[in-house]
Amino acid sequence: MTAFNPSARRKKPTSASIPPTRKTKQGAHTVGAETHEQSSIFSISQLAAEFDLTPRALRFYEDHGIVAPQREGTRRLYSVRDRARLKLTLRGKRLGLSLGQIRELIDMYESPKDTLPQLKRLQVVLQQQAQALSAQLSDLQATLSEIQTMQAECERLLSQRQKRR
Repeated sequence: MTAFNPSARRKKPTSASIPPTRKTKQGAHTVGAETHEQSSIFSISQLAAEFDLTPRALRFYEDHGIVAPQREGTRRLYSVRDRARLKLTLRGKRLGLSLGQIRELIDMYESPKDTLPQLKRLQVVLQQQAQALSAQLSDLQATLSEIQTMQAECERLLSQRQKRR
């Protein structure tokens, strides 16, 4: 395992590459004359609100190499790429994929390689996930059946006890 090296995955922003942001009356940050939807730079609070996450969750994804915001002092500035990676990450989470699987798939799609190996890998990951979910579903159905049997037994015993009174 390699040591965490933040400078290896982040480019230091220059003042020329990051337009200044300002807050509007509605509280949204704008870049120049752009609106939030048109902006190519997002603050941590904008992405947190958009995806219903906490800033801490975004920092977690940053620590795990999912997003790599630029910095302006202590402010994190997220690109359209970061936003897309975050969106794909949350989709992968909904599918039950691990963070490692999600990062692998996202990184694969950002490489200039042919899409055939990428699609084959995605197919394998999704097939494995479907099998794991099927096994979990079987376990849940067995547990639910056991609970229903126990409920019926409890009802039977309660009914017998109430008749004795």
